[in-house]
Formats: sequence, structure tokens, C-alpha cells
Amino acid sequence: MLRYLYGTELCGHPRLARQMFRDRADQFKTRLGWDVTLNAVGEERDEYDELNPLYVIWEQPDGSHGGSMRFLPTTGPVMVNDHFGHLTSGPIISPHIWECTRFCVAPNAGPRTAARLMLAAAELGIASGLSHSVGVFDARMIHVYRRLGWSPAVLGTSGAGKDAISVGLWAFTDDVLPILRAKAGVSAEVSRRWVTRAFGPNLS
Repeated sequence: MLRYLYGTELCGHPRLARQMFRDRADQFKTRLGWDVTLNAVGEERDEYDELNPLYVIWEQPDGSHGGSMRFLPTTGPVMVNDHFGHLTSGPIISPHIWECTRFCVAPNAGPRTAARLMLAAAELGIASGLSHSVGVFDARMIHVYRRLGWSPAVLGTSGAGKDAISVGLWAFTDDVLPILRAKAGVSAEVSRRWVTRAFGPNLS
């Protein structure tokens, strides 16, 4: 199932939270070799995790972490403005645009996990009345977004080939939902139920 949890709510899901931060360490530090910091118990956390972000988490049937990502409004501190401003024409600050970071898929996750996370992002954005999500991504993700049928508009890119880093904007439009639901293998009823369970029927 998809869970939408603010940072302050993670204490109610200690196993899920612990696995999420450790899977982030495995993906970003071990597998991708990013310059990220691990804490004493092997978790990958940064300063944006201290800002009470909204985590979107795919919880596997056994209750373990399957994948996750993190959202913060661009009206406050966000990675794209703090560290990747050279890839945009100016700071991205809008109540209608949230930043998505730390897109992570657990090593033992099923093949539809990425699609389910993308579906969760689309459902969240549309239900919240947002216009776009902004994020930084590397070259390996381009084919993932294309395969799932929801590619971003690229604002700027640094580097080339497999070392390229880009900033992109994803538009929240109703037409992406049936595409992502089909890729995720999730019905509209179930997908909406997950959002409603987390936020109530009047999220926006």
C-alpha cells in the first residue's frame, strides 16, 4: 500500500522509517556512490529530513519498505534552490510547486514499485491543487520516466552522458493518472482511497 507520512508521523512507523533511511543509504551511497552522509546506524539523512517533509512510501505486503520519496514546498528551503540554482533561470518559489527528492527503490522491491511511487506523486499533486513538482535527476532516470509515461520538462542540465544531472518539472494533469495507474497495476478506487485515508476527502 501507499503511505503518505509527514516526518513527525514516522515515529509511529519505526520499522518502515528505519528501513527507508537504510535503503536510501544503500541506493545513494553504496550503489550510486553519491557524496551523502550516513549516521551511526547506517541511515542516510540530510538537513531536509529535519524540515518535516512529506514522505510517500510504498509499503510491501510484509510491512517492509519497498520504495519512497520526499516532498517539500518550494516556499521554504529546498535542494533545487540551495544546490542546483545554476541549472535554472532563477529560484523556483511557488505555493503550487513542491520539490520531490530522494526517489528510492528498495533492493527487494517488486517491478512496479517505481510506477506506484510516480502514481502517488501524481495523485498527491492533483488532490492538493498543485501545478508542478520539481526535482533533480541523473541520466539513469530518463528512461524510467519515459517508460512510465510521465517525463519532466527539463529546465537545465549539467554534464553529459551518464554523468548528466538535470532539473525537471512534472506537470500535475489528470491525463497522467490513467497511464500511471495502468503501469502501477492499481485501480482508481484504490489509489484514491490511499490518498483519502491519509488526508481526508478535502485535501486541497
